[in-house]
Amino acid sequence: MSKRPNQKVFVTKVLFILAVVLCATPYISAPIALVGGFLFTHFLGHPFAHLNHKATGLLLKVSVVGLGFGMNVHSAMHVGREGLGLTIASIAILLTLGFVIGRWLHMPRKASHLVASGTAICGGSAIAAVAPAVNASEKEISVSLGVIFLLNSVALIVFPMVGHMLGLTQHQFGMWSAIAIHDTSSVVSAASAYGGEALEVATTVKLARALWIIPVSLLSAFLFKSKGKKIAIPWFIGFFILAMLANSYLPFVGTFGPGVVTVSKAALVVTLFLIGAGLSVEKIKSVGWKPLLLGVLLWAVISVLSLGAILYA
Repeated sequence: MSKRPNQKVFVTKVLFILAVVLCATPYISAPIALVGGFLFTHFLGHPFAHLNHKATGLLLKVSVVGLGFGMNVHSAMHVGREGLGLTIASIAILLTLGFVIGRWLHMPRKASHLVASGTAICGGSAIAAVAPAVNASEKEISVSLGVIFLLNSVALIVFPMVGHMLGLTQHQFGMWSAIAIHDTSSVVSAASAYGGEALEVATTVKLARALWIIPVSLLSAFLFKSKGKKIAIPWFIGFFILAMLANSYLPFVGTFGPGVVTVSKAALVVTLFLIGAGLSVEKIKSVGWKPLLLGVLLWAVISVLSLGAILYA
């Protein structure tokens, strides 16, 4: 009798590994990988649940660094300057609205601030950095992450569809996705599906936006009177810049750079499968309607305002 559960676990592990390998092939798109990960866990369970979070974070960072080997520093600097004003304005608006709407919904202040920070900067990474600065509880962190991950899942599918419906250029879509989609993984995956230029624009603007984790974390610690709290610095952005510099100024990088970019794109699809596998019906139910409503309202505001600014500015 004891062998059957062990056999079931072994089969589930094998199937999970095969699913990961399949996601690394060109036959599985990012949205399918995300939904597939969720369905796998829902019906079969997650055999490596204790490793999922760390694996997802590491794989995302390595993938983003790899994408740097396909980008040029001069065009990246131009795009970064172009998106700077929109980045600053959107962060200020979202943090302010998060406070106002959170008060209107009678939400705990820390929870509304975490949702607003995740929407304003870079999703789960921003929440993970800001949470210790405000002494957030585990429940507040998990609820905020749940909201962000749910909306990321929707954005990954909806944004490319809307972009094609509106006839956005690759440059416009890259800028829009970097401003309006939360997590870096979903931004890069959505932009990658839209085109090469969209990917370059989105990655550059999003990583420049992620650097705002540092001042926002410091501001959060001040507002919530949390002194001496450790602030997580997104170190992988520095390696991304080094990869981009190498691709721009070292000719021999051209011999292996395209291969690294291809592998990095495949790794991003695997990352989305793992993100989907980390979701569950229980986690979705535990979010609650107030944090979800706050997240949806903030997301709607930034999506519409940023799109208008990009189209008509």
